[in-house]
Amino acid sequence: MSSPNKSHGRKSISVSLKPRELMTHNPTLANAWTARIITLFPQAFPGVLGESLTGKALKDGKWQLETTDLRPFGEGKHRNVDDTPAGGGAGMVLRPDVLGKAIDHTLRGVRGTNPLVYLSPRGVPFSQAMARHWSQCDGVTMLCGRFEGVDQRVLDHYNIQEVSLGDFVLTGGEIAAQAMIDATVRLLPSVLGNADSIEDESHSKGLLEHPQYTRPAEWMGREIPEVLTSGNHGKVAEWRQKMAEEITKERRPDMWEKWLDRD
Repeated sequence: MSSPNKSHGRKSISVSLKPRELMTHNPTLANAWTARIITLFPQAFPGVLGESLTGKALKDGKWQLETTDLRPFGEGKHRNVDDTPAGGGAGMVLRPDVLGKAIDHTLRGVRGTNPLVYLSPRGVPFSQAMARHWSQCDGVTMLCGRFEGVDQRVLDHYNIQEVSLGDFVLTGGEIAAQAMIDATVRLLPSVLGNADSIEDESHSKGLLEHPQYTRPAEWMGREIPEVLTSGNHGKVAEWRQKMAEEITKERRPDMWEKWLDRD
């Protein structure tokens, strides 16, 4: 007798600071890939993730999103979550006692492989390979920083990986979290619907993607390259590979060097 298929329709039970119906209109789904976000701004989610293909996949239960509001874990009457930097300096730092309670609450009952990451400009650069790895996990938990960042002891205690969206500084990790989740969710099975589109895009094979064209055949005096309308699939493939190599060599010499050294 064959084993039953996994179902994303079974509700799982988890402890929450708020009644489940006040947190989301969708029940928690067992076995669905889950993005867990610890943030001072839970209302920022799902944001753009609720639109287009990721939004449809979210609605269809192919993945799910859970947010942990950092504020209720704050200290004192005003629920303070930050304090001045030890040793002096500008700005404020998120407190370790507050973050610890929020992280413990978020991870309670979590099973399987779930990378715990802190979105930080000093982190390892986010990449397509990292998105692919996350998509093969059971989910990912993201800590969104604010102000001058988080107490280093939290990162050390929980062995949190720092991940950067790029060489620039944002006011917080929420935008970076949405970008990384989007890049990951689209790699989940059946989200895009066309596996070939994933294989042929930028970064998937170590090169930037070739130029794309569509109708009309002529626009503003510019025509679609003749080879793309020739019907010769071999020639089309050769042209696309050549263009991908030329664009990568011109725009990303670092990637080009890795491409040359791939063997």
